Amino acid sequence: MKKLLLNFFATICVFGILSAQDYTTPDTGLTYSLDDLVMESPSTISVTGNTYTLVGNLTISETDILLIDSDLTLEIGADILITVFGTFNVDADNVIFTAIDINAPFEGFRFEEFSEINIQNSTIEYGGGLRVLTETFTINNCVVTNNVSGVATSGVISLSRGMAQITNNTISFNQTAAISSAANSAVSPYIFNNYIEGNNQENSNRPQINIGSTMVEEPIQIIQNTIKGDRALNMVGGIAISNFVAGNINAVIDDNIIIDNRYGLTILGNNSFAYIRNNTIEDNNTQGSPNLGGSGISLNTSSAGMEVIASGNQISGNLWGITVIGEASINLGDGADNVGQNAFSNNGNGGVIYALYNNTPNPIMAMNNCWDEDNLPNTLADAEAVIVHQNDIGSLGLVTFDPVNCGFLSVEESQLNAVSIYPNPTNGQLYLSNNTLFETMNVYSIDGKLIMEKKLQPGTNEMYLELNSGIYILELNGANNRTIKKLVVK
Repeated sequence: MKKLLLNFFATICVFGILSAQDYTTPDTGLTYSLDDLVMESPSTISVTGNTYTLVGNLTISETDILLIDSDLTLEIGADILITVFGTFNVDADNVIFTAIDINAPFEGFRFEEFSEINIQNSTIEYGGGLRVLTETFTINNCVVTNNVSGVATSGVISLSRGMAQITNNTISFNQTAAISSAANSAVSPYIFNNYIEGNNQENSNRPQINIGSTMVEEPIQIIQNTIKGDRALNMVGGIAISNFVAGNINAVIDDNIIIDNRYGLTILGNNSFAYIRNNTIEDNNTQGSPNLGGSGISLNTSSAGMEVIASGNQISGNLWGITVIGEASINLGDGADNVGQNAFSNNGNGGVIYALYNNTPNPIMAMNNCWDEDNLPNTLADAEAVIVHQNDIGSLGLVTFDPVNCGFLSVEESQLNAVSIYPNPTNGQLYLSNNTLFETMNVYSIDGKLIMEKKLQPGTNEMYLELNSGIYILELNGANNRTIKKLVVK
């Protein structure tokens, strides 16, 4: 009897080992659905209704295609890895990739070089991130949240080459940075219209967007994103682009909102060129130590070879407005090709306002800027009071800031900037305060469909918006004014 029981338990153990197997598609040029994979390897993946369960590692071979074109949920076991050498195409309205047990994350996705990746309208959560080794990568209108360090260790979307397309996503509260690349990888992603909040929850000394060197001929483009920090994290910056190797930086950073981080934006290293235009960079001061950071914009290189052109930026509430260090250089308005029109407000520490600190021996052109929005109109003396340069310390370069110009800040623009919409993200409860200009608010989906219209009253408006989770566009309209704001609904 004992021998029979031992044989029985041995059989059970063997069955348990065989019950969860890895599966690799046969590399025969076929297109597979998840249902096809269930038929091919039921010990790897199973299905109940619209919920699929993956319990073994899955590899899509070089000539094969995995197509997900219907709404479904794929639950993935602990430490399970999906590797793609071929094509991975997710093109449905609502696909969810999640862990079987949220306390036991899956390993993540590894997209090998030359694979072709297209991920639309998906939620990716409780995994180990996306390691992107391919040049052909698109992720659009997705939610990437609550992922940990797994196959991707430095960022939840970890890039190695090419021009990834990262558009219209919400990337939030991941253990690591939102988007990263290695120091020795030349990447130039297009990062457009994403809502990025509270990433690097491990609170390491990294920003939410952390890119190494870029491609020479193609710039990295970081455009129209919101990069919001978690104020409980004191080590996490907003955006950093760094050239620590013999590479280059070519960057366009336009129309972003960068708030509540340790610092706003930094560019490090020589062989660097960047446009920084029309960004709102506010309250990047979570560490609270001016000796360690807190700049709205910080530029630093130990040798010559940096050219940064900045215009139209709103820089306020940081420990420092702009810091220029070592041999770095910035053009803040030259009276010719660069109009200037950067506006500074309440950047300071220790009771002293610092709009611009030129901690280099190099001259800086900084004409036609508004140096103190809280003290309109500015005089040359007002500007001198908030700029540190040769007139303060003889070894520093001279800042040319004459003429000072606050005329581009019209009364209406000041009123427009005063309008506050909060909380954002929201569960639906919404407040719009300081309204003096707008009569109606239209709410659009991210693809431009009008969802609802609201009438607005002067002053503070309290409303509840019954909306599904996602990103929405708010259009505020007045008799002679119109502005666009982005709203995230949790």
